[in-house]
Amino acid sequence: MKKHIPNTITCCNLISGCIATYYAFMADYPMALLFIVIGAVFDFFDGMTARLLHVSSPIGKELDSLADDITFGFAPSAIVFSYLCSFHIHLPFVPFLAFLIAAFSALRLAKFNLDERQALGFIGLPTPANALFWGALIWRLDFGTWFEPYSIPNFWLYIILALIPISCYLLISEIPMFALKFKTWGWKGNEVKYIFLLTCIPLLWLLGISGIAVIIAWYVLLSVITNTHHS
Repeated sequence: MKKHIPNTITCCNLISGCIATYYAFMADYPMALLFIVIGAVFDFFDGMTARLLHVSSPIGKELDSLADDITFGFAPSAIVFSYLCSFHIHLPFVPFLAFLIAAFSALRLAKFNLDERQALGFIGLPTPANALFWGALIWRLDFGTWFEPYSIPNFWLYIILALIPISCYLLISEIPMFALKFKTWGWKGNEVKYIFLLTCIPLLWLLGISGIAVIIAWYVLLSVITNTHHS
């Protein structure tokens, strides 16, 4: 019986992604983001449960990737697609560019399954982080932007269209990115992780939910800076 528990949790992740996608197409971005977060919680606990119960299996690994591409690939793609459809665009194919996020998320997950270098860190942007970035960004833009650039028509349309290929590149890039995994709780060796966590607190306090998007951008920047320094 216990061998089915992790896969059940993984399926809860997948279902959360399906619900998030539904709300995305309904342009209910807060609910879409909420279910991506719920999916991320299930994603965290399925692997932990499998290790605790000693029931890890190849099918669980494959199922986890399939669930992740729904929750952290297709759902954020649907959010971006739905938001792009709100603009008056003369080229009807433009919103469909959002689904590149789902495709590159699938590619990133496939690479992750085969890459043995990512035991203690990540190579490229993790799909949950990418999904949270898009969910929080679009939620904020739909709620009301940080500033209103009325002088520039479709300002955020251009920003989003520029961010899509950047996001896709980061997913499959060879940029090392740190994971919040602690072997010890001391400062030495964990400096980057503690700096990141300490800076997250004021960002969330000042910006609320939309601070998640800023935190993910800061995570990428800090990873790049750290990697450059070590190089």
